[in-house]
Amino acid sequence: MTYREGAYVVDTRSAKLAQVMAQADGSVYVRPPRGGREWEAPAEALRLATRDERVAAGLTGGPR
Repeated sequence: MTYREGAYVVDTRSAKLAQVMAQADGSVYVRPPRGGREWEAPAEALRLATRDERVAAGLTGGPR
Protein backbone atom coordinates (compact mmCIF):
# COMPACT_ATOMS: atom_id res chain seq x y z
CA MET A 1 0.00 0.00 0.00
CA THR A 2 1.12 3.54 -0.59
CA TYR A 3 0.35 6.52 1.62
CA ARG A 4 0.25 10.14 0.56
CA GLU A 5 2.62 12.60 2.20
CA GLY A 6 0.96 14.21 5.20
CA ALA A 7 -1.30 11.23 5.96
CA TYR A 8 -1.54 10.09 9.57
CA VAL A 9 -0.71 6.44 10.10
CA VAL A 10 -0.02 4.04 12.95
CA ASP A 11 3.19 2.01 13.00
CA THR A 12 1.75 -1.33 14.10
CA ARG A 13 5.13 -2.50 15.40
CA SER A 14 5.07 0.11 18.17
CA ALA A 15 1.46 1.42 18.06
CA LYS A 16 2.86 4.93 17.50
CA LEU A 17 0.90 7.55 15.60
CA ALA A 18 2.96 9.16 12.86
CA GLN A 19 2.77 11.43 9.83
CA VAL A 20 4.04 10.28 6.44
CA MET A 21 6.94 12.39 5.21
CA ALA A 22 8.16 10.41 2.16
CA GLN A 23 8.30 6.98 0.53
CA ALA A 24 11.06 5.16 -1.32
CA ASP A 25 11.67 1.55 -2.35
CA GLY A 26 8.96 0.03 -0.15
CA SER A 27 9.91 2.05 2.91
CA VAL A 28 7.89 4.88 4.36
CA TYR A 29 9.54 7.69 6.30
CA VAL A 30 7.39 8.94 9.16
CA ARG A 31 7.72 11.24 12.16
CA PRO A 32 5.65 12.10 15.22
CA PRO A 33 2.72 14.40 14.27
CA ARG A 34 4.05 17.45 16.11
CA GLY A 35 7.63 16.97 15.00
CA GLY A 36 10.51 14.93 16.22
CA ARG A 37 12.87 12.28 15.02
CA GLU A 38 11.91 10.63 11.74
CA TRP A 39 12.02 6.84 11.39
CA GLU A 40 11.68 4.35 8.57
CA ALA A 41 8.93 1.74 8.49
CA PRO A 42 8.02 -0.92 5.95
CA ALA A 43 4.72 -0.01 4.27
CA GLU A 44 3.15 -3.29 5.42
CA ALA A 45 3.76 -2.31 9.08
CA LEU A 46 1.58 0.80 8.72
CA ARG A 47 -2.15 1.39 8.70
CA LEU A 48 -4.15 4.58 8.37
CA ALA A 49 -4.95 6.24 11.68
CA THR A 50 -8.62 6.32 12.60
CA ARG A 51 -10.48 9.55 13.24
CA ASP A 52 -10.65 8.65 16.94
CA GLU A 53 -6.86 8.22 17.06
CA ARG A 54 -6.34 11.60 15.36
CA VAL A 55 -8.81 13.30 17.74
CA ALA A 56 -7.15 11.69 20.78
CA ALA A 57 -3.81 13.09 19.60
CA GLY A 58 -5.33 16.59 19.26
CA LEU A 59 -4.92 16.65 15.48
CA THR A 60 -8.52 17.40 14.56
CA GLY A 61 -11.68 18.66 16.17
CA GLY A 62 -13.97 16.32 18.05
CA PRO A 63 -17.23 14.86 16.78
CA ARG A 64 -19.53 17.15 14.85
